[in-house]
Amino acid sequence: MELMSISAELLQKAFIAGAKNLEANKEYINELNVFPVPDGDTGTNMTLTIMSAAQEVGSIDKPDMETVSKAISSGSLRGARGNSGVILSQLFRGFTREIKKEQEINVEILSRACNKAVETAYKAVMKPKEGTILTVAKGMAEKAEELVAESEDLIFVVDEIIKHGDYVLSQTPEMLPVLKEAGVVDSGGEGLMTVVKGAYDALQGKEIDYTLEGTSKSGGGANLDDIEIEEANIKFGYCTEFIINLDNPLDEDEEDKFKEFLHSIGDSIVMVADDEIVKVHVHTNQPGEAFTRALTYGSLSRMKVDNMREEHHERLIQNAEKRAKEQAEADKKAEAKKDEPRKENGFIAVSVGEGLDEVFKSLEIDAIISGGQTMNPSTDDILKAVDKVNADNIFILPNNTNIILAAQQAEILLEDKKLIVIPSKTIPQGIAAMLGFIPGESPDDNKESMIESMSGIATGEITYAVRDTVIDDHEIKEGNIMGIGDEGILAVGEDLEATTIEMIDAMVDEDSGMISVYYGEDVKEEDANKLVEKLEKKFPDVEVECYMGGQPVYYYITSVE
Repeated sequence: MELMSISAELLQKAFIAGAKNLEANKEYINELNVFPVPDGDTGTNMTLTIMSAAQEVGSIDKPDMETVSKAISSGSLRGARGNSGVILSQLFRGFTREIKKEQEINVEILSRACNKAVETAYKAVMKPKEGTILTVAKGMAEKAEELVAESEDLIFVVDEIIKHGDYVLSQTPEMLPVLKEAGVVDSGGEGLMTVVKGAYDALQGKEIDYTLEGTSKSGGGANLDDIEIEEANIKFGYCTEFIINLDNPLDEDEEDKFKEFLHSIGDSIVMVADDEIVKVHVHTNQPGEAFTRALTYGSLSRMKVDNMREEHHERLIQNAEKRAKEQAEADKKAEAKKDEPRKENGFIAVSVGEGLDEVFKSLEIDAIISGGQTMNPSTDDILKAVDKVNADNIFILPNNTNIILAAQQAEILLEDKKLIVIPSKTIPQGIAAMLGFIPGESPDDNKESMIESMSGIATGEITYAVRDTVIDDHEIKEGNIMGIGDEGILAVGEDLEATTIEMIDAMVDEDSGMISVYYGEDVKEEDANKLVEKLEKKFPDVEVECYMGGQPVYYYITSVE
């Protein structure tokens, strides 16, 4: 089989095939994370990123290169989660910039697009590391350029690109010692190869299911479709989803009226609109009424109605109702604040756990984005939070290494406000940064002050291992308790309390004056207090404070300053 060019229609299929291949293999990619912690999320983040774009790509009825390119770029940019997701979105952004004005893609155009993708992605990362997804992408781009003079057959060329990409991926442990020590290849690079291989299947004409129902993950946190439901607690029984292909763009007034109507017939509403389509998710007892009202705005597609009383999901509906109520209250407060005079400075923090949320609220944070280790918020989640803060300058605390790039991407996309990203990598760093804010100082001076304030904080996190490995000369067995510091593994053991004390002992030095302990949802208050008593005896010259954090996955988050 030979293929001399890729049409917009074939590109549409190839992109969806790549997205679905990634979705099918996300758990394997998650397991490639260097640290064997239960929050491995590279595969999940990349999947949510590409599926955000795939939903838009799949909704195009009559594809041309420009509309498909726009859907890939805008969908992935706004849906990007985690460092791997942001880099993937930048690769797509560069690739589509090169092809959007073309009628078809041949080998030469493919080569140019691959190189543009790599150039764009490298520019988006302040300190690019070799041995990552960037290296794999660069290797494939170089191979594509080399093959331009060799063949015009895209089947042959893409096959050779994939072979070379696999080779570069296999070499990533030689480029990053931490990968070699853990015995894994780069997870982001594996994710990229999974996408490309899925797209290649479509180019070859393999039989693929291109349907995308049920994959939308709009909004922050867990998807409402993934929540376990107890029949006795269901108020609205039908999970209803559809896309409106608009006859005319909705203005703000029409959009608000439609939202009000949806609230009148149901709850758990997620509605995302642009000039051409509106995506709707609602829990209701009258799905027909939702469809009838939607038809007044345009034609419908991707319609899906599930009887939630017959389904089994992962979480109880009470959690969803609580989250929806909290969100509604937050939205109401945000709307009220919009009527107030715009203030000079506002603050957003990414947090996870009721206790940690309360700590940030006490520091006068205006908006909290639920996220962190187990679910990295997307760029779009961050933009929505920014929209709720009525201030000219908004400081955001990502509080996680894997969220900083998404925040920086939101910073670029903003137009009417200035977003200032404080690169806090942990919750304690974020708390310290807020304490470093000085009212009356300029945004630039405050950014410097906040970064300096968090620089004196050492963070330690306690969790458990999900697989056997060796890291930082520590032999780790599945189920072991691990203490992870800013620079790597600090302690490994079988006893939670003993391992926590060992980790903190490695963090304390002669200049330390304060130990803060935030205990998670799986730790009893009495056990946390016992830990504090032992820490006070072991470190009599250091003050020890204890807070209920309520965070999942991590038994304790600690800081030493």
